Amino acid sequence: MSGTLAITRKTITADAADRLIAAAAKSATEIGVPMVIAITDESGTLKAFSRMDGAPLLSVELARDKAYTSAAFGIPTHAWFDFVKGDPPLLHGIVKTPRLIVFGGGYPIKDGDAVVGAIGVSGGHYDQDMIVAKAALAALGLSDGG
Repeated sequence: MSGTLAITRKTITADAADRLIAAAAKSATEIGVPMVIAITDESGTLKAFSRMDGAPLLSVELARDKAYTSAAFGIPTHAWFDFVKGDPPLLHGIVKTPRLIVFGGGYPIKDGDAVVGAIGVSGGHYDQDMIVAKAALAALGLSDGG
């Protein structure tokens, strides 16, 4: 038998996940919108989480699912809408996929080309969610991937 039976995957550290939570919370405070912030590992499994005081309850699942979507596909959640908007069968079918979010607030976290995790932010309009997520990534010197 030839070939390898296993691969090694990079994943975000707990320290980096905690620093992303802190940076996102700081940005959310600066814009005056309490947010829910979720960080996942490369597989979409929750690594760190915070629900700021006053953040909407519905945002708990939305933030987790934004991070999951970005980790699973390696693209920001807002990129999904551009991908599906001109394709009615895909647009109407894909939105029924559990945990898939097609509006802003989720970004993959990459180390080089490797997705090592994702951030999902929810609590305001998705434009505000994107601002907070991008500020957290920038605070750690990471790209928002578009």
